[in-house]
Amino acid sequence: MRKLKLQVQISVDGFVSTGPNDEQTWVTWAWEEIRRHVLALADSSDTILIGRKLAVDYIPYWEDVNTQPDNPMHEVATRITALHKVVFTKTMSESIWPNTSVATGDIVAEVNKLKQQPGKDIIVYGGSFFVSALVKEGLIDEYHLFCKPGSTGQG
Repeated sequence: MRKLKLQVQISVDGFVSTGPNDEQTWVTWAWEEIRRHVLALADSSDTILIGRKLAVDYIPYWEDVNTQPDNPMHEVATRITALHKVVFTKTMSESIWPNTSVATGDIVAEVNKLKQQPGKDIIVYGGSFFVSALVKEGLIDEYHLFCKPGSTGQG
C-alpha cells in the first residue's frame, strides 16, 4: 500500500501559515539545508494531494517556475509539474490544470482509494486547512517537518 507523506515547513510555535488565506510569508527557505531531502521525497512519490484553496496559486506558480531554468527552485518545479496532482474540492467538477484531477468525495474514502492504487507514494505539501483535515482523520503515514528556528508571534 502507498504511504501518504506530509512535507511542510513549520514554526517552533506550531504554525504553517499566518493568515486566513493560508499566507506563508514567514517561511524562510534554507534551501541548501533541506534540498536533498525535499527532492528525495518528491522522487519517492508519483502523486501530490492538494486542497483547492492552495491549488489555485500553487499549481500555476510551479508551472511558471518550471519555465525558468535559471531559477534556483527549477529542479523542484520540474518534479512538481511532472507529478500527477489530485485537488480536493467541493466547488470544482473538473480540473483546469494539466496533469491534475479532482476529488470531490469523502476525504477518507478518496485518500484510502488512492493509497490502494499501484504506484509510488503520495505527498502532500499543504495548505494548512487541508492538511489539518488529513491529520484529524489519521491519514498521514509519514511526517517530514522542516522547523523554522523562530516563531511567528501568533501564539
